[in-house]
Amino acid sequence: MALIDAGIKAPRFRAVTEANVHRTPEWYRLDEDLREAVRVVSRVLPFRTNQYVIQSLINWSRVPEDPMFQLTFPQAGMLHEEDYETIAGLMRAGASEESIGREVSRIRQELNPHPAGQLTHNVPAWDDKPMRGLQHKYRETVLFFPSHGQTCHAYCTFCFRWAQFVGVDGLKFACRDPAVLVDYLRAHPNVTDVLFTGGDPLVMNTRNLRRYVEPLLDPALDRVQNIRIGTKAPAYWPHRFVTDRDADDLLRLFEQVASSGRQLAIMAHLSHPVELSTDVAREALCRIRSTGAVVRTQGPLVRHVNNDPHVWAELWRTGVRLGVVPYYMFVERNTGAKEYFQVPLVRAWEVFQAAYQQVSGLARSVRGPCMSAFLGKVRIGGVTEMHGQRVFVLEYLQARDPTLVRRPFFARFDPQAVWFTGLVPATERDCEFFPDPGLLLGADEHHNPDRLSA
Repeated sequence: MALIDAGIKAPRFRAVTEANVHRTPEWYRLDEDLREAVRVVSRVLPFRTNQYVIQSLINWSRVPEDPMFQLTFPQAGMLHEEDYETIAGLMRAGASEESIGREVSRIRQELNPHPAGQLTHNVPAWDDKPMRGLQHKYRETVLFFPSHGQTCHAYCTFCFRWAQFVGVDGLKFACRDPAVLVDYLRAHPNVTDVLFTGGDPLVMNTRNLRRYVEPLLDPALDRVQNIRIGTKAPAYWPHRFVTDRDADDLLRLFEQVASSGRQLAIMAHLSHPVELSTDVAREALCRIRSTGAVVRTQGPLVRHVNNDPHVWAELWRTGVRLGVVPYYMFVERNTGAKEYFQVPLVRAWEVFQAAYQQVSGLARSVRGPCMSAFLGKVRIGGVTEMHGQRVFVLEYLQARDPTLVRRPFFARFDPQAVWFTGLVPATERDCEFFPDPGLLLGADEHHNPDRLSA
């Protein structure tokens, strides 16, 4: 598959972090408060971007309000005011790295790393040992974290996997041995889907990615029918599919998966329609689809970035026009800089409903707003009245216990609730759809002790 001649330049990928962002001309367009925020917040939460994002996606005349700037550059409000001042004060005073590091560790632990039982309940055991490179929450789907793919072309400021990137071994999921995944799949015949995730598996060169993917094409694993790759590359580094040195080889690997009779699903994390606005992004999607792969788009509703139904409607319409299947609108998870990005659940439902009403049936494949909570993916179906009280209408689209799936249940309406753990069952019957508080205490999830008092 030859490289296209569409006038698209082939830049060399260059990561931009707190250590070298000052070398970019755009850095000096920021006032000192914004520059300090980048330096301070990036000590706690990871910061990484690249020249493509800086030069092609951010509208610098709109900074700091520009959504792509908010999406990729740390903001002061991402930390509690007292925590921000603690780190800023230490840095201004020239404190030792050890002193700063102690405060950074304390703050990170208070930011609920790896929520919803990812460490305590999602990691399977093999020979009584936890397999820290896998997660198996739902019967049919296994998540695999290839070691070579545990970074990203750029980090989203809202990322719920922020703890994966801060250099703390105890918080990181990773596995470098493809045989571990293969052996696990052979022992679990119910698994039909494998999701390569991270980080971003497409930061890997094709040679390394092939090491992980090709073993799944063995006819002995024909039960595995769907291979998914979770990635932000079409948005943050579309050159990966167009002009990178091994772009053609990557597309040949995609073709190999499709020709094996399996579906290859590129789970493209898209947050704003501007990510689909460049020629190279559109060419990347065209080339991916030419291999037989399906591209699906998903992302969370977050304040400062896409808290607007018109933004979502445009994203879905543009995606459909480019052959992308709208898949999920998520609720921002209760981790990291959640208080800066979160919106009330009722607002999330209102945005989804208003956006959904603006698009045709081809875009209505999207599901949402959904919360990836402890027991499963909870969709907010709406708000209604029942027995004289307002309630949220909810359902599980996926669950640890498959018997919970697609059975409607109800929670008391709370205009301030921002996550599932802030909701209370509307009736005694609804209690079975809410996890036992004792489970949540051991699952890295904040819980409401009054939840079962309905």
